[in-house]
Amino acid sequence: MSPDIGSASPTSQGGSGKYVPPPSGAPLQVDKSSAEVQAGAPVGAPAPVGTPVNAPPPPSGEPAAIPGGAPASKGGTPASTGSTPTTLPDGTPAPSKGAPPPPSGAPVGVGAQPAAPSGAQAPAPGSHPAPQGQPTVYQGNTLQDGINKCPHCGSSDIQFNMTSGLLHCNYCRREFAEVADDIDGDISQLTGLHIGMGVSDIAYDAADAVTLKCTACGAEVVVDTNEAPQARCHWCRNMLSLNQQIPNGAVPDAVMPFRVTKEQARVLIEQFVGKRQFFAHPQFKAEFTTQNIMGVYLPYMVIDINAHAQFQGEGEHETRRYTVGSGDNKETRYDADSYAVGRMFDLYIDDLTIEASADKLDQTTSANSNNIINAILPYPLKETVRFNANYLRGFTSEKRNVNREQVSGLAQAQIRDIARWQARQQSTFYDRGIRWDVENVNIKGELWKTVYLPVWLYSYLQVKPNGQKFLHYVAVNACSGKVMGSVPIHKPKLLAVSAVVEVIGAALGIFLALVLILAG
Repeated sequence: MSPDIGSASPTSQGGSGKYVPPPSGAPLQVDKSSAEVQAGAPVGAPAPVGTPVNAPPPPSGEPAAIPGGAPASKGGTPASTGSTPTTLPDGTPAPSKGAPPPPSGAPVGVGAQPAAPSGAQAPAPGSHPAPQGQPTVYQGNTLQDGINKCPHCGSSDIQFNMTSGLLHCNYCRREFAEVADDIDGDISQLTGLHIGMGVSDIAYDAADAVTLKCTACGAEVVVDTNEAPQARCHWCRNMLSLNQQIPNGAVPDAVMPFRVTKEQARVLIEQFVGKRQFFAHPQFKAEFTTQNIMGVYLPYMVIDINAHAQFQGEGEHETRRYTVGSGDNKETRYDADSYAVGRMFDLYIDDLTIEASADKLDQTTSANSNNIINAILPYPLKETVRFNANYLRGFTSEKRNVNREQVSGLAQAQIRDIARWQARQQSTFYDRGIRWDVENVNIKGELWKTVYLPVWLYSYLQVKPNGQKFLHYVAVNACSGKVMGSVPIHKPKLLAVSAVVEVIGAALGIFLALVLILAG
């Protein structure tokens, strides 16, 4: 059986904790609170990801929670039971033990009402009003396809300068900044479903090659989006950029420019691998070089959520801990009060980040180390700028190839994890943990957009003796410099060192035993 969030097992001091279920009809103390929170904690921390939602209570005798305060076993004194009335502050009765949970969507806490939806968010300039039940699509302040000119001299030969963080004109040498990403707003006023143009569904049969007409000379230029969203006109030599969203997922709503240079990334990767050299595979150490690291823009979906959470369950507060027996029969026991717990709060999640690449969503740990990509999050997403293809010059990029519906289940699971973590943060009194019997998260408004995020990436393909291949990555967050990676291990050396440590430990144990015998 999977553990409940916040549940705890009795600590042991010379023996295991013992308890039995409460007698039928044991009274419950009731606790209820309401709070409004701004949730922006890392997803899945500290609440474990994947804990069952709406999990049933444990069977009788299961040590997940002790309703009513369990009598101590084996001669222990009875546990105290709650003495406060089994009613809520408004006078309504608390749910009795064994009573069925309220239906999905019902408010947590008897007599409580869910929060009324906030006012509707006003559509942003350039948005397209949607029919009933359809998302509102934000076009945003996007650049036009074709020639994007320097505002000072009119040249189209523009490139990103990583040192200054600005766009640099290769003709007049002046630099300028791109405008900030404008697909955002007050999360508390968000209602309904809103998406950026970059989140529109992908047409998987859409062509990768797009033809643009050069506005300088009239030539037609083919842009291969598999290579880059730019191409140079073969007649007038102007650079043509693809900035409008197209149905193959190659153009996002916004981009986060690189900040960490290649030289800085090389140093960080070398330091990371250097600390793991001792157990690294000899072939890897011989072939390792940072000369071939690549700057890559990876596609992500970024989500803002306005939700209302309702939780109901049972929490325990320890009142006494004691030890019975002696010698090998010594056991630690405890008494606890059990409470009916209800939590209701508004939940504002800002910039929940999910991969938008099917390849990176593949978390098959036996075949790749894609999970390390998540380990270098977060990014300063408030500093993204509207998409400009000039930011991609000199780097590679990976197209988005999944639709919103394909990752919505993952997003909902992470939203529930955040809500569960927030509910637990409000319930620190229950030191024995809480078992949530009802978990309802009502999403009132959501805003989705796509963003390119920068990564310096080192990859190494390991071919094992059995012919199995494993792709290792060392990734650097190109904004913060955070590093995480996977290094091939030399298993014979690891096993040899483990054996030596085990022999030394056994010899030391025998020596100490002899010393004690001689001393006695």
